[in-house]
Amino acid sequence: MSKVLVSDPIDQAGIDILSQVATVDVKTSLSPEELVQIIPEYDALMIRSGSRITKEIIEAGTQLKIIGRAGVGVDNVDVPAATRQGVVVVNSPEGNTIAAAEHAIAMMLASSRYIPDANSSVKSGKWDRKSFIGVEVYKKTLGVVGLGKIGSHVATVAKAMGMKLLAYDPFISTERADQLGCRLVEMDLLLREADYITLHIPKTPETANLINPEALAKMKPTARLINCSRGGTIDEAALAEALKNGQIAGAALDVYETEPLGESPLRALGKEVILTPHLGASTAEAQVNVAIDVAEQIRDVLLGLPARSAVNIPGLGPDVLEELRPYMQLAETLGNLVGQLAGGRVESLNVRLQGELATNKSQPLVVAALKGLLSQALRERVNYVNASIEAKERGIRVIETRDASVRDYAGSLHLEAKGSLGEHSVTGALLGDSEIHLVDLDGFPVNVPPTQHMLFTLHRDMPGIIGKLGSLLGSFNVNIASMQVGRKIVRGDAVMVLSIDDPLPDGILAEIIKVPGIRDAYTVTL
Repeated sequence: MSKVLVSDPIDQAGIDILSQVATVDVKTSLSPEELVQIIPEYDALMIRSGSRITKEIIEAGTQLKIIGRAGVGVDNVDVPAATRQGVVVVNSPEGNTIAAAEHAIAMMLASSRYIPDANSSVKSGKWDRKSFIGVEVYKKTLGVVGLGKIGSHVATVAKAMGMKLLAYDPFISTERADQLGCRLVEMDLLLREADYITLHIPKTPETANLINPEALAKMKPTARLINCSRGGTIDEAALAEALKNGQIAGAALDVYETEPLGESPLRALGKEVILTPHLGASTAEAQVNVAIDVAEQIRDVLLGLPARSAVNIPGLGPDVLEELRPYMQLAETLGNLVGQLAGGRVESLNVRLQGELATNKSQPLVVAALKGLLSQALRERVNYVNASIEAKERGIRVIETRDASVRDYAGSLHLEAKGSLGEHSVTGALLGDSEIHLVDLDGFPVNVPPTQHMLFTLHRDMPGIIGKLGSLLGSFNVNIASMQVGRKIVRGDAVMVLSIDDPLPDGILAEIIKVPGIRDAYTVTL
């Protein structure tokens, strides 16, 4: 039975799900050294923000298949190291969406009305109303930086409160922004026009210190800044100086460059700044949601199913996965097949999406095809996570093309591979209830469902050749389950595709090639 280590506190609902398929050990507050020592025992690791999963820990986890982060950010996981080891890293991108969005709205209102300081004042015995005259958000302009799930919800709520909306997000279309009631603008304009600016972005090289002295200088003196996304996106020293000098009116931060927040000039400021200890996801509902979400993904991976929110599988979000799942199986099967036909040392792979499939994302299908291509050599070591890396390290040149004009099937996938046995191509399509069919082999039309053991021949289309091959196989006690011939012209070259019940005995391929008219023969085991 699989074993799962839970190294941070998570809701019991998540543990209950994991217990359906694995033995679950909850061991919190482990040091990195302790994790390195025990991680070889486990197939999966579930964490929150408390555990930092380093390259050393991942490399020590020789049995690890998946690391699940019960939350959005995976800053505390060495994702490149996990990818290289073939370990899936998943998160819960939607589990705390509402909690984080509501915290950003709460921080904006608290900053506008000085609620934390007013509360402290009354509790200390004062009744000082004049010191806490705030401002209204109604009809003010909110600049939303990042229109992902959280930013979009903030925009929706702010619009309902009567705010005007600007948005900056280089990855969002104008149409999507319009749906949310946002005017999509450049960052410079947003900084200059917004009365409130709320950040909903990951920390990347492009967003590190996005709010710096130059950005702060462009903001209105009445502007307020809210950050409930990621620490490190604001230059905190520059922000403290801007608040101290009255360059902007206020700020409310839930995340910081270094957490827990240590010595910081922000701590010395008064009512113009609100600081909370990373509470964005800290609601009872969010903790249950993220625990269930990630536990379900760990369960699925341990059962051999794909994860819906893997952060290190290119282009494979939950929506894409649901839509492309049957075609990914098609791509993997074809990759396995053409890899065996082309030979062990494959130099190149051409993946062509045809017909209606040409309008879909190609990257997940390319990854699936590479997984199939490399599966004979690497077995369980290759998966959707590391297939691209393994192919690159083996010098396999990958080409992606599209051809929407091919209309023989609603959508088909064509793979060409060049290897030590020559160049070969296969085309597959989904027929009926998503049943995989091989519809073309090396340019010859066929229509057969792939089976575990298959024999392919290249031969002259001539009388008697099928009978001779059948008799030869019968003499070696090989039972044929099905057979089909594909040809372009009568009595020209042709291919034969045979499904057989068992692997061919040793030496039989050499005998098959001796049959007059048969020019080549290959076996494939799927």
